[in-house]
Amino acid sequence: MKRILSLLIISVVLLSTFEVKAQDESAAQEVMQEEVMQEEVMQEEVAEANFTQELKNRFIEGGPGFMGIVLACLIFGLAIAIERIIYLNLATTNTQKLTEEVESALKSGGTEAAKEVCRNTSGPVASIFYQGLDRADDSVESAEKAVVAYGGVQMGQLEKNVSWISLFIALAPMLGFMGTVIGMIQAFDKIQAAGDMQPSLVAGGIKVALLTTVFGLVVAIILQIFYNYIVAKIDSIVNDMEDASITLIDILVAHKK
Repeated sequence: MKRILSLLIISVVLLSTFEVKAQDESAAQEVMQEEVMQEEVMQEEVAEANFTQELKNRFIEGGPGFMGIVLACLIFGLAIAIERIIYLNLATTNTQKLTEEVESALKSGGTEAAKEVCRNTSGPVASIFYQGLDRADDSVESAEKAVVAYGGVQMGQLEKNVSWISLFIALAPMLGFMGTVIGMIQAFDKIQAAGDMQPSLVAGGIKVALLTTVFGLVVAIILQIFYNYIVAKIDSIVNDMEDASITLIDILVAHKK
């Protein structure tokens, strides 16, 4: 009996020892994982800081004159692009749903009910529908002319300020090239003043000169992406406007019969 009790006590002690060791090992693993995660976060922060500092240094090396103008092109171009993207997204309408609602309202409540549906819907398609319905009592031809005329007005609203983005796209690399040419001229002036063609003078001047070209091309690429998206969005909305206008005229013709 004593042997059995002693064996039980020994087994309990061993089990408790194993549990303590397992807990210590798991705690150590958790501490190591936390340390690894902290090191990764610190490395990412250091990389971001290095990139920001390097970008700042390159910007200063390129010269505040032309680099500042190129940066202004990027800021103004992005501001216009973001404003246009927000406006175009708000102008996007479910044309099929709007057409069905207008047709149903026209059958049940007449022109005024259909106009009320257009008032409660945002977007250029609803505005065009409202103008056509407003002149539907005169004749279908009057409604068609109103739709065509107001469609041109809405298209102008969609394309508002987009030409400025294309201007900045063309202007940024041109300014960069101009900064490069001026930097090359300054480098050759230094060579002439020194009376000797030292590699350090040539390399330093060319590096500074090419930085303006790099920044100008980067700005143009960024703005070109936004410009292409805006143009594609405008084309999509215009196509919806044209299809919806044709559908509205067909609905009005059927309603007049």
